[in-house]
Amino acid sequence: MSQTDPSQTQAPRFTVQEVSEQVQRLYGKSFPEVKELESYSDQNFYLKDEVGREYIFKVSNSMIAKDVLDFQHSVMKRLADRNVCKVARICHTSQGEEIATIRGADGGSYLVRLLTYLPGRFLADVKPHTPEILEELGTMMGSIAASLLDFCHSGAHQFLVWDVKNLLKIEPEIQYIANEKERALVKSVLAQFRNYVIPIMPDLRTSVIHNDGNDYNVLLGKKGDDSWSVTGIIDFGDSVHTYTVCELAIALAYAIQGKEDIPAAAIPVILGFHKALPLNANELEVLYYLICGRLATTVAMSAYRQVLEPENKYLKVSEKPAWDALKKLMTLGPVESTRLFFSACGMQRPGDPGREASEILEVRKEKLGPSLSVSYDRPLKIVRGYGQYLYSREGRAYLDCVNNVCHVGHCHPRVVEAAREQVAMLNTNTRYLHDNIINYAEKLTSLFPDSLSVCFFVNSGSEANDLALRMARTYRHSKETIVVDHAYHGNLTSLIEISAYKFDGPGGSGALEHIHKVPMPDPYRGPYKYDDPQAGHKYAAHVGEVISNLAKEGKKPSAFICESLPGVGGQIVMPPHYLEQAYSLARRAGAVCIADEVQVGFGRVGDYFWGFETQGVVPDIVTLGKPIGNGHPLGAVITTPEIASAFHNGMEYFNTFGGNPVSCAVGLAVLEVLLEENLKENARDTGNYLKERLTELIERHTLIGDVRGMGLFIGIELVKDRRSLEPAAREASAVVNHMKERGILLSTDGPLHNVIKIKPPIVFNRQNADMLVENLDQVLAMKEFKS
Repeated sequence: MSQTDPSQTQAPRFTVQEVSEQVQRLYGKSFPEVKELESYSDQNFYLKDEVGREYIFKVSNSMIAKDVLDFQHSVMKRLADRNVCKVARICHTSQGEEIATIRGADGGSYLVRLLTYLPGRFLADVKPHTPEILEELGTMMGSIAASLLDFCHSGAHQFLVWDVKNLLKIEPEIQYIANEKERALVKSVLAQFRNYVIPIMPDLRTSVIHNDGNDYNVLLGKKGDDSWSVTGIIDFGDSVHTYTVCELAIALAYAIQGKEDIPAAAIPVILGFHKALPLNANELEVLYYLICGRLATTVAMSAYRQVLEPENKYLKVSEKPAWDALKKLMTLGPVESTRLFFSACGMQRPGDPGREASEILEVRKEKLGPSLSVSYDRPLKIVRGYGQYLYSREGRAYLDCVNNVCHVGHCHPRVVEAAREQVAMLNTNTRYLHDNIINYAEKLTSLFPDSLSVCFFVNSGSEANDLALRMARTYRHSKETIVVDHAYHGNLTSLIEISAYKFDGPGGSGALEHIHKVPMPDPYRGPYKYDDPQAGHKYAAHVGEVISNLAKEGKKPSAFICESLPGVGGQIVMPPHYLEQAYSLARRAGAVCIADEVQVGFGRVGDYFWGFETQGVVPDIVTLGKPIGNGHPLGAVITTPEIASAFHNGMEYFNTFGGNPVSCAVGLAVLEVLLEENLKENARDTGNYLKERLTELIERHTLIGDVRGMGLFIGIELVKDRRSLEPAAREASAVVNHMKERGILLSTDGPLHNVIKIKPPIVFNRQNADMLVENLDQVLAMKEFKS
């Protein structure tokens, strides 16, 4: 049974008539007006006596101890004595008691109290929430927290699921969230809490706090100028001893609900709180995660209670705005949010303590190989990442439109947590049995056609392609390999040999005797264009020519290897039927068909999970890398049982780190995030929208020759002349550098270095697409790009 199951408590069920009789008996006077108010696990009644004085009669549930109620009264008295804000007064019974006991018809005993009614309007009922009101809210909550810093009471140390420090206790309730994507979102909130709050907890201030500064507990009163001002607070039922900054986090969790601009709503509250009780750096570092935690508790508990009490409409009151706020906050992300929080307090977030970018560049020249390149004319020092954003040493956010490695977003909390948990427990090799590798292999192969059912795990896409070559050559007893011109398959010696982008490029020595090139199936720049319905067959025919030439020499091909959508070759979408025909020709000659999915696998193309599906084929071997581990060094080869058996020829294949428990935990987490957060669908929808908007730019900017792609795999080819297709490599580089200065990271690719590639983390959204297109439109309109 869940620790938060309300069935563990006995909720009061008194009628209005019963309450009328009880309060007259206890307080020695009649209350002509009595009505029940909405509540959660207690009962609250509004009372008015014969002379018009108003009260609230509170009946606590059976689990509440008297010491806890005495604690709440002591908090109220402290605030009243120090004139912090308006709070209700506690009324005494005829016997002089602040807390009395009544018995219900169910035989249970319930603690009751009578409090004076505080006049005013709830914050929830006054709109709009002006910056002045929000700052006053922050000031009141900060003043409450400040006045309770030295306050102690034995009743303060109770367990409350609504205490944000207990966030992980809501984990059992997550299952009741019906929507899969929303359920995944809450799981991510818990993962963030584990990764970023728990380690800092020992350094946070603790004290008693009100713990429920929601907009139905905060009261406003009219000012002389007909405006509103924050005056007081009610309901101390969740007061507890916890982390002091939770007082602000909870107030913010409610203050941002229903607001379009989250920072605009949050900053005045933080400013007011900070003025009343200065926050320290540790508190500001965890504030974002605590706000998310409170919102996550709200939605998870609402989902759980709705299952138990489907008729209780009160449970749904705050659910939708809480979901909306949580989604917006998670989209904003912790890095940008925390930067704003520090700024609101007039504080500088502790920066990267490392060296200046200029010094790093000098040391790189001396200590690192000179063949290592850096991006942009003015290189960036990046110190943080989250989602689709990277952050510089100075705290500037950059929209990452090119990093296809961090596939489900930089530092995705679920992936980080998976690595953290497993690395703290065990990391070893595949000679020991472990659940992670088989769980991951089962999950991964379930996403492939049935014939592709055997996994080999490695550490990178390069290792995967190297192993695939070995397997094909072992299986077919041949080294003859058919490759695509301008292709790139990795940085190992064996892969430079099959990557025309390298062996025909600067420093290359050309193709070795056993490597056979076929033209890149590029329907824009190649010999067979978009308007040729037979382009795919014509490009594939070149594979047949190579095979015929080999046969004349008495040779047979071992493999035909091709990226499912060529990336370094220029973000190419191959013409229909190309792979279908090329695979058919290769297989008839006995060759193994290898699909390199290192760039485009795992849902990037949107309509399909794997790039080879766009061509309606099933390869014999598939190689995976980059997005498979979201930045963790992981790769895989997926093949058929027949090929795997042939590779088992007496020579053991062993990879010290391939398939280790940590890597498999990370890989499994990436798959779970992809599926639960519907990221393939996001890549499709956002990618289609982005491609459509980019295509509109062709009419306005003659520099754009072609816009192509699928999902979030898009290329923009720049040309000086649309007829001659003269490449605009210098202009492409200049555009990328201008965009970087505007906070948008792009890169160039293609054999002529004139293709701007767009391959962002697939959490990239429509707002990001708009930002990219609008800025690109402005850059291309600059004088230097006009002929």
